[in-house]
Amino acid sequence: MATSSVKVAAPAPRVSSRDLAQPLPRRADGATLVAFFVISLTIVPARLVFRGIPLSLTPANFMALLAVFCWMFAHFTTTLGMAKGRTPVRTALFVFLTAMIATFGYSTYGYLPSDELNLADHALILLVANAGIALMMCDGVRGQERLDFVLKTVVVTGAAVAVIGALQFLIEFDLTRYLALPGLRYTSEDASIIARSEFRRVAATTGHPIEFGVICAMILPLAAHYGFKARELAQPALRWWACVGMIALGLMFSVSRSAVLSLAGVAFVLFLGWPARRRVQAVLVAVVFLIGMRIAVPGLINTFYNLFANAGSDDSIQYRTHDYDVAAYELAKHLWLGRGMGTWYAPKHQVFDNQYLLSAVETGLLGIGAVVAMFVCGIYSALRARHLSTDPMTRDLALTLAACLVVPLIGAATFDLMSFATVTGLSFVLIGATGALLRTTASTAVPRPRTHRLTWREAARLGVRRLFGR
Repeated sequence: MATSSVKVAAPAPRVSSRDLAQPLPRRADGATLVAFFVISLTIVPARLVFRGIPLSLTPANFMALLAVFCWMFAHFTTTLGMAKGRTPVRTALFVFLTAMIATFGYSTYGYLPSDELNLADHALILLVANAGIALMMCDGVRGQERLDFVLKTVVVTGAAVAVIGALQFLIEFDLTRYLALPGLRYTSEDASIIARSEFRRVAATTGHPIEFGVICAMILPLAAHYGFKARELAQPALRWWACVGMIALGLMFSVSRSAVLSLAGVAFVLFLGWPARRRVQAVLVAVVFLIGMRIAVPGLINTFYNLFANAGSDDSIQYRTHDYDVAAYELAKHLWLGRGMGTWYAPKHQVFDNQYLLSAVETGLLGIGAVVAMFVCGIYSALRARHLSTDPMTRDLALTLAACLVVPLIGAATFDLMSFATVTGLSFVLIGATGALLRTTASTAVPRPRTHRLTWREAARLGVRRLFGR
């Protein structure tokens, strides 16, 4: 007798409510790449570069060049989530790159000494890398959540850098000497701690105390934004206020005049858009902070005061202003396209502690115009996003980004800002962030009804009727 086999279906696996509640793992995207760039830019000391290659490239430079290729290849597809289409930030970045390439072509068309030619090649690679990270930020960071992820990474790493600076200032412990990763080498043995008056000026992981202070001024409003946002959403806010405190301490420990000027520019922009209650709170917190600093570190506030009170006789300010004639003479030789990026360097040439002068000499009027226009377009994109959005948190973030981008414009007048990798890289990240925010806001903005604009005659008639009660 033939036996018939009966197949019994295996029972379906049980799915608990906990499994359903867990979110699916997110794949890496443009925000992930930019976050790794920010970490390598801020945490790895700026003087560490790769061994065994002819160009001096840092880990952050490598991540930025990777972002350039990822951005370019992603635009060949429609499945990788890369945003496409024109935006003010993208246009400004393309104009900036076009001007830099034109300067490079003009300078290398004729004769250049070998040392200046090598520096021009290196400068062009770094500029393309920084523009690529801005483009990745603008097109590859999609949505408010991913934008917040990158900017929160900036805040957290900025607070970590401030802690390193605090250790250098308070107990003269330089943690950067223990951050030398395998495969990297120091480009110089410059100290991260410099004396000013009776205090130590510290640079943390950056290239100079001025750069460290300017970076703290740039990141501080972002940390405050996320503190206010967490409080409004009834989320834990202490972590963000702790970041605010650490970054503010780092700014003070830089003992930098440029940092104070940058912070004043940030405060001016924020006070124009903040509600009155927040302005009062900010002023009270600032007063309490300064009183605490006066008690905890006697003499530090007086040192900052003397930096401005004695500005007329300060050697550093006199050094910054005595080189105008030299810059004007060099600019007259190559008015429009300059003498070449990276070709004006010390000790071969006189140092310009002013990025506007340095950019004018190296890239001409077209180059410096492209640099300024890039930052202005970033500020415009942030303010445009603020205008389009009705969400209070998005509007506050847009105002914060606009305030952050005022810092490089001020800092460029006080030191050669784009000669320092950390502040330059963060500036390009924030420029790209304004483009990403504008894309996100414009895609979700509700179109406003168009209102009829009165002609001057209609307005005059309406005014007369209201005046006489008709």
